[in-house]
Amino acid sequence: MFSRKKYILLSKVAIHALSLFFLVKLYYQAIHDQLGADPVEAVIHFTGIGAFNLLLLTLCISPLANSLKQGWLLQLRRLLGLYSFTYACFHLANFIIFDLQFAWWLFVDEVIKRPYITIGMLAFLFLFSLSITSVNEIRRKMGKNWQKLHNVSYVILLLVAVHFYWSVKSEIIEPSIYFLVSIVLLILRKNKIKRWLSFSGRK
Repeated sequence: MFSRKKYILLSKVAIHALSLFFLVKLYYQAIHDQLGADPVEAVIHFTGIGAFNLLLLTLCISPLANSLKQGWLLQLRRLLGLYSFTYACFHLANFIIFDLQFAWWLFVDEVIKRPYITIGMLAFLFLFSLSITSVNEIRRKMGKNWQKLHNVSYVILLLVAVHFYWSVKSEIIEPSIYFLVSIVLLILRKNKIKRWLSFSGRK
């Protein structure tokens, strides 16, 4: 029988291994021209959807831990969240490097003029703030404010869902499914979200 510590260790090793494996595989395929007719689009899409999937997994942990009565699962949330941010960094970097060719003025113009990119950048900045404050020392200093800040993950989820839906020009089945899953996850947290919004409103 595995102890709780071994379950946590093995789960974290699996998260590291799988998250890094898929990134390495993606760029290996890109270098060896195995991503089809539009490799740039493939790389941008894969890292973006990877970030979204990891964010969804992060937010699935709490209801899963509660339903299965497995509290140790909660210790996986931070790692999954950090990998979601890692994939989001690659998603943004791929867009700037391969699509825009480091044209920073064009990047600023895209953020201002394209709503789906505006929404995406806002989600990225929120995700960045959560990742920075995941450091144990910063978390301790923030105290109760840490949890209040990390409730922004609900906003991030909604922003990412909208970003994905608006970014698709024709095929809307996949983004629609992701949007529906996101709404379900938010509904599962409706009471917690109400308390958070109520507290924010009082302030």
